[in-house]
Amino acid sequence: MRREHALILLIAALQGAAGVTLAAVAAHADASANLATASQFLMVHACAGLALAALAAALSTPPRGLIYATFALQAGVTLFSADLALRALGHGKLFPYAAPIGGTTTILSWVALAVWAMIRLVKDTRDHGV
Repeated sequence: MRREHALILLIAALQGAAGVTLAAVAAHADASANLATASQFLMVHACAGLALAALAAALSTPPRGLIYATFALQAGVTLFSADLALRALGHGKLFPYAAPIGGTTTILSWVALAVWAMIRLVKDTRDHGV
């Protein structure tokens, strides 16, 4: 396993742990909807990170675009969720515009993954004469 794949797995595992922790806090405390949203985003994107790391590891050539988009996805969702969780727990904002920056980064990362997949499809079609 390459180092970047292990790093993606590590980040995904930490996101999953944080997501479950926030879900537990939201279930046992009088927390806002922001906490539940942060939890859901972390858990869904933890699964995405695991899947993307597995995909990257399965490919014969290092998929740089896939790796970069995955790291951006993980950074964006972490930033978004951290800001929501801090607000829900009464600690204020992470920094001004943290949630919108994280959310926008997350959206653009998903678009980048779609573009990467389209490029792969076109390249594979061209290479295999399909």
